[in-house]
Amino acid sequence: MTVTVTIESTPVTRFTRQDVLRILHLQARQLQGWERIGLVAMRTPLSLDYSFEDLVQLRKLRELRATRVSAARIRASVTAMQRVSGMHNPLLEASAVRNGSRLAFRYSGRLVDPVSQQLMLDFDPPAQGQLRVVGDNAGSQMAREAEAQELFLRAVQLEEKLSTIPDAVLLYEQILQVHPRHAPACINLGTIHYNQHQFAKAEELYRRATEADPEYALAFFDLGNVLDELQRMPEAIDAYQKAVHLVPQYADAHYNLALAYERLGERRRALRHWMAYAKLDPIGPWANHARGQARKILSMERLSIISRRGRSPRIAAS
Repeated sequence: MTVTVTIESTPVTRFTRQDVLRILHLQARQLQGWERIGLVAMRTPLSLDYSFEDLVQLRKLRELRATRVSAARIRASVTAMQRVSGMHNPLLEASAVRNGSRLAFRYSGRLVDPVSQQLMLDFDPPAQGQLRVVGDNAGSQMAREAEAQELFLRAVQLEEKLSTIPDAVLLYEQILQVHPRHAPACINLGTIHYNQHQFAKAEELYRRATEADPEYALAFFDLGNVLDELQRMPEAIDAYQKAVHLVPQYADAHYNLALAYERLGERRRALRHWMAYAKLDPIGPWANHARGQARKILSMERLSIISRRGRSPRIAAS
């Protein structure tokens, strides 16, 4: 049984578990296995609680499993991508490709292995062909959503070359004309404007993403970045704090939050986030910098305490 319900005057197609198994040609045990390891949310057998986006995600999982990447490795790659990027659902918000026994993701014009946090060479060119326009005549809600998802993935690939970024902008704008609350499209289009130093437009799009999906850590992180660029530090700190609240293991958000606090002279608040970053991402130059900043703050705090007790800071330093 497939029905259409209305939420805030917007028709949304929902599917039963049996619909999902039939449409995607899945075995019940496959879906149960993905639920057990947390790749998809667990639902009751008779619940009418699968959206079209759920179908897109499950179809992507089926395709990835066909490449013989194990479900456990997919889960590890997805979790790592959530941690390093702040994405809520990398399988929907980026383009996943096989990288040996795990996954890499096309993200912000780059191909990245989130487990090793290494950039990779990408030999898969963007999809070619005539772009289809999404509009009111696209048919059913499900057809429009399918078209939006296809255009989004194509736009992600088009971002990978400077010469095709204008085409990516066109696709993102087409998506937002029909789906104004498509948070990943808002984020990616905002990032293009950010890289072109069009900060006001980037801020507008990032804010749209946070309003469309208040659980979207990446949206708050990127909003913090553009507010930081605009020297609006209290607002930037608020945005970074929301990203960390949503994803406590979001290492880059901790790093930027520590920098922001230091710029305001709030060293003690910065200390917590330097230490958090060093713990979450312990290897590399950024971790070394975070540990160095933490040691510096701890040293200054010790000197301050000793000085208040009437002893010489110079003695403590030695």
